[in-house]
Amino acid sequence: MTVNSYSHPFSRNDTSPIAQWWWTVDKGLLAAASTLIFLGVALSFASSPAAIRADESITDPFHYAWRMIVFASAGGGAMLIASLLSPRGVRRIAVLALICAIIVMLLLPFIGNEVKGAARWINLGPFGLQPSEFAKPGLIVFAAWMFAEAQKGQGVPGVSIAFAVYVLTVALLVIQPDIGQTLLITTTFMAVFFMAGVPIRWMAVLGGIFLSGLVAVYFVFDHVRDRVGKFLSPGQADTYQIDRASEAISAGGLLGRGVGEGVMKRSVPDLHTDFIYSVAAEEFGLVFSLILIGLYAFIVLRGLSRAMKLADPFQQTAAAGLFLLIGLQATINIAVNLNLIPTKGMTLPFVSYGGSSMLAMGLTMGFALALTRRRPGAYEPGALLPRNRRRILPR
Repeated sequence: MTVNSYSHPFSRNDTSPIAQWWWTVDKGLLAAASTLIFLGVALSFASSPAAIRADESITDPFHYAWRMIVFASAGGGAMLIASLLSPRGVRRIAVLALICAIIVMLLLPFIGNEVKGAARWINLGPFGLQPSEFAKPGLIVFAAWMFAEAQKGQGVPGVSIAFAVYVLTVALLVIQPDIGQTLLITTTFMAVFFMAGVPIRWMAVLGGIFLSGLVAVYFVFDHVRDRVGKFLSPGQADTYQIDRASEAISAGGLLGRGVGEGVMKRSVPDLHTDFIYSVAAEEFGLVFSLILIGLYAFIVLRGLSRAMKLADPFQQTAAAGLFLLIGLQATINIAVNLNLIPTKGMTLPFVSYGGSSMLAMGLTMGFALALTRRRPGAYEPGALLPRNRRRILPR
């Protein structure tokens, strides 16, 4: 069977890096992530006119939408470039991103821009950079590398090194404070540790430490205790933000009010960032919301399926951890919008407004795509069969 040269942009006999990437990357995962980025831009046009009301200095109703186009282009570009990397290249870039993120987080108490009582950003001209966003994929890839090195039995204290870097990263997040990112990183880190083959008893001990940490966070940080209190006793606390989001979601019904017809969104604080899901639900309805959730589910389930078939322990745990990171962050954001968990300042991956989030998510997805590419010997024998039973790459 021959391949029509007009059906595909590259021939299978083309040995260029771009052609090899085209024939080895998972196009389903790439399409799903690209669709989410496109939807994020579209929703920014729906939310921007209402979002600018919080800042009287902004006159352009589509101010956030134009900026979102820039962020989406940067994030999409980062995803494509990162997906071209080799596994070694992924490891190098991820570790570099982690080191840079840790250095900047160390400097945040001195140069950080404090917003709502938390110093999480540094100003770079008209843009703000949140280093913790880049620490997440960097730490997951680094931890997977260290766990894989420890499994080789060559004397590398990989587990100790991974935990030391994890503790340092979490400590810097708590100082900011950023409890939401801390919980997300901790959960994903524990999942990577489990997938690396740790005994169940170790996981039980880590689970106990994790629960103890949650209790400590509750009593140490007033804003955490306040948010939990609002969630558990909504009738006795000011729950304006989540109430408005819930009303917006309910008003959408099955098919939504229509593009630009949303009303409740005008009173939802942070609607273009943490509560963009409520905007989507009101204007496009339950069907669109389920499609949005389905895209995340597809990325996670297909990604984990591909990752678990990889032959290399590092690639397997790193890719699985990155897909879990995306899925967990999406789950937390949507759960907050649906009032299923206490509020947290966490973006919806690829969709919420934000340069750091979009760029970091692009890198995260790009790393995962690079690690799961169908290279010779990358997968266990018989794990993936090419459609025409030919080699994916030329010899």
